[in-house]
Amino acid sequence: MPLLQVRNVPDELYEKLKVTAANDKRSITQETIVLLENALEEKSDNMTRRRFLLNKIDKMKNHLQYDTVADPADLIREDRDR
Repeated sequence: MPLLQVRNVPDELYEKLKVTAANDKRSITQETIVLLENALEEKSDNMTRRRFLLNKIDKMKNHLQYDTVADPADLIREDRDR
């Protein structure tokens, strides 16, 4: 199994990690692994959602009919002629 060493962890962050690990009845190493897994999974889920929404937007763009929208210049001219 690979070894990961993290240096220069701020004291406050280490203390939070230590307290969280104790609350979850895990070692600091176990807690760190769980937190990393959760963070990476959440990031992956967010990217998947973004891709889904962007694809949905692209599909919606393809279904819009721009030819049915009146030309603004024609609308202004029509209004001025009244």
